[in-house]
Amino acid sequence: MKNVMTRSGFIAALAATLLGSTAALAEVKAKIGHAMPDTHPQATAVTKFAELASTYTNGNVKIQPFHSAMLGSDEKQLQAVQAGTQEFYIGTLAPLSTRVKEVQVWDLPFLFQNQKEVYAVLDGPSSKAIFEKIAPSGLVGLTWTGMGFRNLSNSRRAVKTAEDVGGLKLRVMANPVALDTWKSIGANAVPMAFSEVFTALEVKALDGQENPLQHMWANKMQEVQKFISVTNHVYTPVALVASKKFWDGLSASDKEGIQKAAVEAGLLQRKLLDEGDRDVIAKFKEAGVAVNEVSPDDLKKVQAKVQPVVEKFKAQIGEDFVNGFIAEIAKVRASN
Repeated sequence: MKNVMTRSGFIAALAATLLGSTAALAEVKAKIGHAMPDTHPQATAVTKFAELASTYTNGNVKIQPFHSAMLGSDEKQLQAVQAGTQEFYIGTLAPLSTRVKEVQVWDLPFLFQNQKEVYAVLDGPSSKAIFEKIAPSGLVGLTWTGMGFRNLSNSRRAVKTAEDVGGLKLRVMANPVALDTWKSIGANAVPMAFSEVFTALEVKALDGQENPLQHMWANKMQEVQKFISVTNHVYTPVALVASKKFWDGLSASDKEGIQKAAVEAGLLQRKLLDEGDRDVIAKFKEAGVAVNEVSPDDLKKVQAKVQPVVEKFKAQIGEDFVNGFIAEIAKVRASN
């Protein structure tokens, strides 16, 4: 009898072991969503992320990309990732800005002069600190990448001076820094989900908007806007984040593979954006859009108008954090 029980116990233990091994090797399925159309460099990077994640996890993690806000707005997707009903998201963290003040530092105008400065800060301690700050919200930060310098478009007139902005009804991001910045220049600033912007511009409910040039082109702004002013007033980064609920259930090797895939996809997105910036202005001009540069002197006048906004939010975000962020930029600038 004892031998029978021993043998039965052995068989049960063996079966449990085999079942456990099978569960460990079970395919992990996940979704990644973002707001950009499939013609945007970000869509290419997202697709590459899914491919690399499968490769680096030996086929164990299968990620399905959803482009063009198919899973909802940035805010809705972030909420879904926090809740664990969506596994990955890449896009702005602006919807978190009221709870994580440090996110707003990227909305402060006229901090950067070029992409080299931006990328150094994206890979630096301040950006890592923001990922640490969003962790209690149920998010795991995997990598930062670019979206581009923001510029102004409208359907009414060429904007070459601060005075030209006066009275324009502009869609801006739904964050307090952006709202105060454009109001200080004289615009009628309207917060609105980007998914609603094209239609609002088409029916003239809005005069204009501000976004990176490739973002504008991919979303067909050339069909509803007549003028673009190259101001490079703010650089908008995006973050690739995972749901903590999902992440905590992954094996260490799968986490390592996904992290590696995220970094490589982020670098690809930066590369594609840099390449695309070289010819997108020509595309706009060919499409009949008037593109003008804003002179350095006029930009200085705009900077003077928005400086009180910078000081206001510097205090709200945290002076030590903002000073550290600016110091990172200065360090790169000094090395040029």
